[in-house]
Amino acid sequence: MSLREALESGRFAVTSEVGPPKGTDVSQMLDTAEKLRGHVDALNVTDNQAAVMRLCTLAACVHLAQKGHEPVLQVTCRDRNRLSIQSDLLGAASFGITNVLALTGDHVIMGDHPQAKAVFDLESVQLLEVVGALNNGTDMAGNDLSGTPEFFVGAVVTPDAHPIEPQLAKFEKKVRAGANYFQTQAVYDSESFLGFMETARSFDAKVLAGIVVLRSAGMARFMNKNIPGITVPDAIIAELASAQDPVAVGIEIAVRFINDVRDSCDGVHIMAVGAEHLVPRVLDAAGLWEVPS
Repeated sequence: MSLREALESGRFAVTSEVGPPKGTDVSQMLDTAEKLRGHVDALNVTDNQAAVMRLCTLAACVHLAQKGHEPVLQVTCRDRNRLSIQSDLLGAASFGITNVLALTGDHVIMGDHPQAKAVFDLESVQLLEVVGALNNGTDMAGNDLSGTPEFFVGAVVTPDAHPIEPQLAKFEKKVRAGANYFQTQAVYDSESFLGFMETARSFDAKVLAGIVVLRSAGMARFMNKNIPGITVPDAIIAELASAQDPVAVGIEIAVRFINDVRDSCDGVHIMAVGAEHLVPRVLDAAGLWEVPS
């Protein structure tokens, strides 16, 4: 069952994440994907995440698809102009890769090539409109395509943003621009997330709640300090700090959150940040172990 089929059928969907290598050796990426086989509906493939140069996302998605995985192609606006973005999207579709996640992208000053020239010819709402045009058989300039893709396109939203109003306004713009589903930034306050979902449910779009599996109090503090839009509550940090086995507690925290929100959203996106072997443990504890074929 594809990610589109899972979400459109109303089944609670599960996605996770893999990162392309910084080099040409894809063995570790494929090994990570193999650990997640049968447990997730799709694997989100990051696009030079945090503006750190890595193997291109399209190539990584092709490698994964050739091994029988269902990839989600992240597309950011940071590094490409509209010609290159459309070209890459058509290239993905030619390989049968139809899941897309549209992002503006982290600025280059955050990454390992801060002297690079940022492009940002488009931003995420415009990118969604471009995907919609391609699905309708034309490019951004209105020229007809020879062969039309069928992209299932997602976008991102940050439920813990303060103030939340700009995020809600952007959420609505993205829905109107054609987003089929949303993947949220990592959330730890279930009450806050449920409040966000009250607004989100007034729009015709599916929502996957994002969560990073925490492995230490230090990791949680680092995220609070360095990753915009993520707020790990003090109570959770204290719980991790006092734990004899903080990894086990981090899994418990993820499971608690999933159980709190699963009736209000359409699925979860679990980010393990280099510890993807923990994802099956989270899914097992949450009763989400096997994904129907």
